[in-house]
Amino acid sequence: MGIKKFFKEAFSDMKESAKAQHEVDKANLEATKAESKAQWEEAKMSPKARQEKMQKEREAQIAEANARKEAAEERIRAAKGE
Repeated sequence: MGIKKFFKEAFSDMKESAKAQHEVDKANLEATKAESKAQWEEAKMSPKARQEKMQKEREAQIAEANARKEAAEERIRAAKGE
């Protein structure tokens, strides 16, 4: 393999890597824009709507915690051989 071929392949690899990173950066920028818009819309919510949203989030967190607790208890039972 000649030095010319080596550099040609190296620069080709760098070009492809730069293109892929650009796509990642574009996707991250779009996600950040969408998150900012969501935060803005949430900030404009009425107090009652905000309370309802917070209550739903709390209920989801409680359900998730209960599911984790149940899974842990199942693991404990399995470890004890029950």
